[in-house]
Amino acid sequence: MTALVMVAYHSGYGHTARMAEAVRYGAASVDGVKAELLSVDTMTEGQWELLDTADAIVFGSPTYMGSASPEFHTFARDSVARWQRQAWKDKLAAGFTNSGSKSGDKLHTLQYMALLAAQHGMLWVGLDLLPGWNSSTGSVSDLNRLGVWLGAAASSNVDQGPEEMSESDLRTAEHLGKRVAEQARLLETARLSEPASGTGER
Repeated sequence: MTALVMVAYHSGYGHTARMAEAVRYGAASVDGVKAELLSVDTMTEGQWELLDTADAIVFGSPTYMGSASPEFHTFARDSVARWQRQAWKDKLAAGFTNSGSKSGDKLHTLQYMALLAAQHGMLWVGLDLLPGWNSSTGSVSDLNRLGVWLGAAASSNVDQGPEEMSESDLRTAEHLGKRVAEQARLLETARLSEPASGTGER
């Protein structure tokens, strides 16, 4: 059976959209996993239902003034119908964000996403990378160059377009997508191997 990873994101100027594609690419590189992008700007009922069928949802948003974008906040608010019936309970979740500054309070955006996932009863997947670019032998090309573990973080110059984004940040986002997909596949395999309820088997 194929596991489905949905990348649900908002992008203001294209930078977060490029990260979203990197996450999707990483997830899709795992055998037995299908990965799709979903922009949360204008959600249809069909798109909500697609998220309901996913094994994992990776949230993405730029960081504006220390939090997710207004469009992502609207998406989070509108997910209350899913929260009320715990439609996303036990799905995997992860997050990514971009801002101009090296810090830019991106961690707060990821914490907001993790709390949203927790309210939905989801299981959060963070990065498993050592920090990069933190020694004299390190490089701006290192994965996780910003030293963030709650999710994938990118820093993009405010006077440059998405085509000038850091390749390290994009590869870090790709790594996150692959990690989520691997965990989704493992979880799906474990669920399929569980004995039918009521058999008395353990």
